[in-house]
Amino acid sequence: MSMKSMIINSLSICLFLYILFYIFKFLKKVWWCPIRLQSAMRSQGITGPPYRFLHGNTKEITSMRNGAISKPMEISHQILPRIQPHIYSWTKLYGMNFLNWYGSKAQLVILEPELLKEVMNNKDGAILKAVIQDYADKLLGNGLFTSQGEKWQKMRKLANHAFHADSLKLGMIPAMIVSVEIMLERWRQEKVREVEMYQEFKILTSDIISRVVFGFSHLEGKNVFEMVAKLSLIVARNNYKVGIPGIKKFLRTNDDIESDKLEKGIRDSIIKIMKKREDEVMMGDRDSYGSDYLGLLLNVHHDNDNSKSISVDDVVGECKSFYIAGYETTASAITWTIFLLAIHTEWQERAREEVIELFGKQNPSPDGVGRLKTMGMIVNECLRLYPPVFNLTREVQREVRLGELVIPEKMAVCIPVLALHHDPQIWGEDVHIFKPERFADGVANATKNCAAAFMPFGMGPRTCVGLNYAFAEIKIALSMILQQYSFTLSPTYTHSPVHILTICPQYGLQINLQPL
Repeated sequence: MSMKSMIINSLSICLFLYILFYIFKFLKKVWWCPIRLQSAMRSQGITGPPYRFLHGNTKEITSMRNGAISKPMEISHQILPRIQPHIYSWTKLYGMNFLNWYGSKAQLVILEPELLKEVMNNKDGAILKAVIQDYADKLLGNGLFTSQGEKWQKMRKLANHAFHADSLKLGMIPAMIVSVEIMLERWRQEKVREVEMYQEFKILTSDIISRVVFGFSHLEGKNVFEMVAKLSLIVARNNYKVGIPGIKKFLRTNDDIESDKLEKGIRDSIIKIMKKREDEVMMGDRDSYGSDYLGLLLNVHHDNDNSKSISVDDVVGECKSFYIAGYETTASAITWTIFLLAIHTEWQERAREEVIELFGKQNPSPDGVGRLKTMGMIVNECLRLYPPVFNLTREVQREVRLGELVIPEKMAVCIPVLALHHDPQIWGEDVHIFKPERFADGVANATKNCAAAFMPFGMGPRTCVGLNYAFAEIKIALSMILQQYSFTLSPTYTHSPVHILTICPQYGLQINLQPL
């Protein structure tokens, strides 16, 4: 045999062994490990839908979801079978805690309140925010939502400072009032009688964020919001799509190309805003980087102490986090609250009476917003029935015990917030009825002292830092609308809640307005 033939044979054998090794590694990941893990969890009494090769249960979930939203529903608040039909069905089949599969990734779904409390409080630090993948990572970036460890602690401290009560009173609440005044003035000028509220509130919340974060109006930041909205749609339609491990980086789809373009566009737009602010300071046109959220971030970015400073990527990540948290989620919450008050006009009148008693026809005061008890009950009940963020995911970093269960490392833990909020064992047989009086004596009494049963903003160390901001924004918008209008549901409205990034009305929310 010639030397050339020997070399070719050797290379062929090496290539064959490499392919064999890759196939073995691939099969171990997508077949052997899931089967072994499924068996181990069954030995602890945890069952669930059987693992399907490669895709897990994602095809079943997608099919169930597509069927559930294929047509509108009657006006009802029983939306769990529509938004998460797999959770609704599988809890009936397998119990409050069960295992399902996102591709070859195991997800332990937990609905038992005591176990949920352990997960969210995370006292031993073993259960962290799950690493987000692909499109969601491009949308959220490495901001407060997703960061871990020391970086999270640094960014959380910054955010706590930004959302401090004094910051809300002095900067954020006045900006909210200005934005709502502009919306109401436009309604008066145009003499509108029917309004598509979901679109109105998306404009409103984006305008508030633009003022609070960047110190300018929605129109100047409109391009960023349009890109965020487009990227959100890509995230939503790929939520349950699982690719073949190791192949995705070689086969790029139209969504891959478009999402990269949008991610770069959002980043470039935010950096342009940052650069403009920095140039104004350098030229002497401004005395400081500003007192808004961007100003706070830029001051820290330019700190001479490296242990305190943050990078450009950190600034961009935090701006993106604020965009997502304060735009989609708050718009969704205000929309569904208006929807519920349009149906339950007796509660609309009670809320209006409270607002008039506290503020008359004047704009809400920062101190008065916290005294809106009836409004607080209404908002809590809305967040219970239609939580904007209805699913939380964590990941076990090392083997950990939850109650009597031993959870292996790298397993995802899924907390279906919507299912918790619609559980009749916690809330009673009237669980699907709008009853703000549940919260008359506070959340603890409403949940029978089971705090983990109500978590529209999460709970534990990673409770949403913008909780007070969101409540203030919702209450101010509702108060100012109630002072000037009564409203009812339009006959043109079609009840079709869907999940995009949050729970939102698929065909909008059409509301009839009557000036007072």
